[in-house]
Amino acid sequence: MSLARNVDLLRRLPKLDGLRFAEFGRGPDSSSPLEEVTGFGDNPGALRMFAFVPGQLQKPRALVVVLHGCGQTAAGYDLGAGWSTLARHYGFALLMPEQQRVNNGNTCFNWFNPEDTARDSGEACSIREMIAHMVETHRIDPRRIFITGLSAGGGMTSVMLATYPDVFAAGAVIAGLPYGIASNLREALDGMFHSPARPARELGDLVRNASDHRGPWPKMSVWHGSADRTVNPGNANEIVKQWLDLHDLPEVPMAETNVDGYPRQAWWNKDGETLVESYAITDMAHGTPLGLADNDQRYGMEGAFLIEAGISSSYHIAKFFGLTGWIAEAKKAEAKPALTPAPHLARSIRAKVAEAAAEPKQEESRGFDLGQIITRALTAAGLMK
Repeated sequence: MSLARNVDLLRRLPKLDGLRFAEFGRGPDSSSPLEEVTGFGDNPGALRMFAFVPGQLQKPRALVVVLHGCGQTAAGYDLGAGWSTLARHYGFALLMPEQQRVNNGNTCFNWFNPEDTARDSGEACSIREMIAHMVETHRIDPRRIFITGLSAGGGMTSVMLATYPDVFAAGAVIAGLPYGIASNLREALDGMFHSPARPARELGDLVRNASDHRGPWPKMSVWHGSADRTVNPGNANEIVKQWLDLHDLPEVPMAETNVDGYPRQAWWNKDGETLVESYAITDMAHGTPLGLADNDQRYGMEGAFLIEAGISSSYHIAKFFGLTGWIAEAKKAEAKPALTPAPHLARSIRAKVAEAAAEPKQEESRGFDLGQIITRALTAAGLMK
């Protein structure tokens, strides 16, 4: 690296160090429903596990893994981004790993440390063990596991999708970085502040070399503020390039739309399923964008790196994961007319016989026509026209 670039990195370090004081939601008044889980399995990364499972789960059962940013806690990020509210409303399980200060002074996930970014090693292995515990304990469908994260949590989201692509159906990175671009702190800072461009094939190979998996690959949603001064917005383009290469999709977007006032680009497969999408949150700084959802509900609240932007990233990410259709499907099922149970045949015949016996005396002279009674009973039961 040039001297000028090193000086620039050092000049920015106080800002990075300042993240340690932004500990949103660490106080005792935290009202997140997350509960700590211990004894979940091997924990080489020495992370803590927090989870929330609502009383009613959609079928097949789904799990969302959420990774907080630097200076945050699991409960704090949950309250800020609104994930447990979404989980309760739409009926999916929630897993939120938490970093410990003993591992990282700023409580950032170590998305650049080789020991923590390889399959079956360090923090990545710990998170995988937590997922396995949730799948077994709560009967989660292995095909419906998703992951998202902010900042360093976004970088670790890239790590998990790269090292365990067989585990996840989709992921979403907010203000994060692509997998494999750094293996030490200096490279990590360079990626954060400058985001040097790399060829798409090189980026794709970084993921392909992280496991023996050869596809299909998880879907990817990318979110980044255009005024982010902590993680260069160019990283969003690099993440998109990495996953377009994996999905063998062209660099030119297949669609460019406007969602809640912000540009969204999308790429889909031959079946019309969106595989990669990217949101550019114009003029937003470093953080998770918050706002009203399509259902006029608000998920989360403002705080450190949790920014009111008029768009609910958590809601749209859950929608991208295919989790928000559950309410509509449930209402549709409730609207179906109830099936009228078929009459009990023996009871119908007995009722008709009793009815004939109770008819006026003048009818008795003609006697019972048992065949006619049975015919009427079969007709009433819908077994004869």
